[in-house]
Parts: sequence; C-alpha cells; structure tokens
Amino acid sequence: MKKYIYTTIATLSLFIVSCSVVDQLLTFTISNQTTFTIPSGLPVGIAVPFVTPDITTNSSAEFENNNTKANLVKDVRLKELTVTISDPANETFSFLKSIHLYISTDANDEIELAYKDDINSTSNILTLITTAEKLDKYIKAPSFKLRAEAVIKETITQDITVKGDMKFRVTADPF
Repeated sequence: MKKYIYTTIATLSLFIVSCSVVDQLLTFTISNQTTFTIPSGLPVGIAVPFVTPDITTNSSAEFENNNTKANLVKDVRLKELTVTISDPANETFSFLKSIHLYISTDANDEIELAYKDDINSTSNILTLITTAEKLDKYIKAPSFKLRAEAVIKETITQDITVKGDMKFRVTADPF
C-alpha cells in the first residue's frame, strides 16, 4: 500500500513539474511602445484624459516568431509598463500626482491596464503598477488604444512628451 502511495505522489509531482516546464517553454514576451503629450496649462488637481494614437500590435508576426498562432494563445498579461519623459530632457515626474492607463479596442470595452497613485518622484522614469487583467483579446486585435488619465499637482509651463514601454507576457497552448 505504501508503495502505491509513493508511486502516486511521484507521478503527480512529475506531472505538475512537466506542466510547469511546458508552460515556460510556451511563454514569451511581446513589447509595444507609444508616445503621448501632456499639454501645458492643465488645471491642478483634476483628472485629465490623454488619448494615444492607435498602437499596431503586430501580434500575428510575434506569435509566428515564437512558433505559435493567435488561436493557441491562452493567456496574455501585462508584465511591465514604464513611462519616460522624453521631452523636455530635464523634466521629472514631480508635477504628477497620479496616472492611470486604460486599454481598449473598437470591439472590446476599456479596462484599466496600469496605474500609479501618490507619485513622489524626482526622476523622469516611472514604473507603473500593472493590473492582473487578462489581455488576450486586446493583443490579438490588429491594434489597440491607450488612454491615460493624469492628475497634475503643480502647474506645467510647457508640453511634456511621455513615452510608454509595455511588456506583455504571453502563454500559448502547445496544440
């Protein structure tokens, strides 16, 4: 009887480890980038939206480069989203109180992608907190839109160009 229990435990352990290894082999990263402008003269303390241009996903090519297809993709999550001030070069995020980014497509509702509240930064780079939303239908689409909503805590006197770098973790089924 003990032999049977040990054999069952060993088999289950091997199965669990095998599944984990297969998932790691079928997991890869897709990167996207966008730029948006925070205009000068915005009211302080009020959430103001900024829409980015449509972002082409190129997901079909990315899936093919990773030996899979869109119909085999089972899970897409945002792994990291970093925003960087690209112009003016000496500007920092000290003017910003909070920022929330949302993703949508023409066929899919808008959901929150990442955020950062109570910003107290003297850097020109911010790493946002990502949500745990499943993003399969957004990344499989030919393009998606991002909308940023920011609360300014001090007056800005010139337009600020912000670049957003996104990294999505994609897991696909083997068949």
